[in-house]
Amino acid sequence: MSEPAASNDPRTAQRLDWARAALADPQLRLERASTDAGFRSYWRSVGNAPSRIVMDSPPDKEDVRPWLAVRDLLDAGGVRVPAVLARDVEAGFLLLEDLGGPTLAQTLDAGNADAQFDAAIAQLLKLQAIVPPDGMGDFGEALLQRDAGLFEDWFLRRHLGTELDCGEAEQLELAQRRLMDNALAQPRVPVHRDFMPRNLMPVPDGPAVLDFQDMVTGPIAYDPASLFKDAFLSWPLARVDGWLAQYHARAAEAGMPVPPWPRFLRDADWCGIQRHLKIIGIFCRLHYRDGKSKYIADLPRFIAYLDEVLPRYAELQPLADLLERRIKPALLAKERRDA
Repeated sequence: MSEPAASNDPRTAQRLDWARAALADPQLRLERASTDAGFRSYWRSVGNAPSRIVMDSPPDKEDVRPWLAVRDLLDAGGVRVPAVLARDVEAGFLLLEDLGGPTLAQTLDAGNADAQFDAAIAQLLKLQAIVPPDGMGDFGEALLQRDAGLFEDWFLRRHLGTELDCGEAEQLELAQRRLMDNALAQPRVPVHRDFMPRNLMPVPDGPAVLDFQDMVTGPIAYDPASLFKDAFLSWPLARVDGWLAQYHARAAEAGMPVPPWPRFLRDADWCGIQRHLKIIGIFCRLHYRDGKSKYIADLPRFIAYLDEVLPRYAELQPLADLLERRIKPALLAKERRDA
């Protein structure tokens, strides 16, 4: 979708004027490149070569400075990130190199996944080796508690219209507490928090890493779990376990503080469960609060993840019981109502 040369929307006109000035091309046009679940949008320049990307981050909704600070930190650590060619921090505009169209999520298939994930692991290990600067956020108790609340508030209450009774609420709280304690007990490294194929671009010296502005210090197994237990793309569990083992061996060889393999597999599984519960809540919030409804169709993927991994761990049986007895029937009833 190209933008018209003139627009009644002040932000549209401001974005186009800024891009034309930054590239010294008064005839330049912009077309939508992509958007994300937040307020940022991305626009590709048309009429110049090579093409560039304009990031539009409205300052009253999404400050661009955290993105820039983390980008510079990752770049200094050798992580492949987009180059910044021009910036207007106050206006919320950045001019970036154009890394191309498809993300890794759009190019991955069963035949190339081993090679693509091998390259992604190399980038992840560079990210995890960075020494966290003073002031970096912490993936600690407060953030974990907030994440846990998303599942109950937006999925159970808002989406399913379900209020747990006292016993069921205790089951969920017990499982969430065990997941949080596991995350808090892991070795701490920089954590992207969305290190998944959708946020990786398949360039020759990459993949390039995107959407990194929420990076914090947190559990070492979280990003590997995000990469292989993706919110938008599923793989057979045996293959996921193999990739996790590959990451674990390379991380140990690189001197990263990974625990022995059996413990690491448990840590990654539990981070995956915690993350899936959170994302279920986020996708429902995007649907009901923000009017972004395309994500809601992926909810069955997360239920399938839980079905796959929960049977491995007796400690999480309360969550497995709650899923079978209360959540799945409520989800089925809603699907029938909505049909």
